[in-house]
Amino acid sequence: MSIELAQCFIAVDDHDKALAFYRDVLGFEVRNDVGFEGMRWVTVGSPEQPGVEIVLEPPLADPHACEDDRRAAAELLAKGLLRGVIFRTDDCDATFERIRAAGAEVLQEPMDQPYGVRDCAFRDPAGNMLRFNQPRGK
Repeated sequence: MSIELAQCFIAVDDHDKALAFYRDVLGFEVRNDVGFEGMRWVTVGSPEQPGVEIVLEPPLADPHACEDDRRAAAELLAKGLLRGVIFRTDDCDATFERIRAAGAEVLQEPMDQPYGVRDCAFRDPAGNMLRFNQPRGK
């Protein structure tokens, strides 16, 4: 029996801004961009990982949620408190420079961590924290 990651979710408040970042800055492929139950179903993924998709979803992707819950989720997203994602890269410093040059908000410049990686961190256009790490010695 094997179990593999197929999809993970990142909350976004503007699909077009998110696509511009994940597609144009990070170089991800757009795998789906369709309407679904009154919402927009957008998935992106790294060309190096064809079996893994990131779903770019509204902060509260529940068509039956009340307005108070939607507002609370949007406030958490705006503060950067909903989700974080860690990506692996083969060159942390080059990745940092490319993302910084695109204007992303820098949270941490590249540094060696005591747990064996060199990493950096940014916020995506919706405020999510994204870390990019490179195993040391590679």
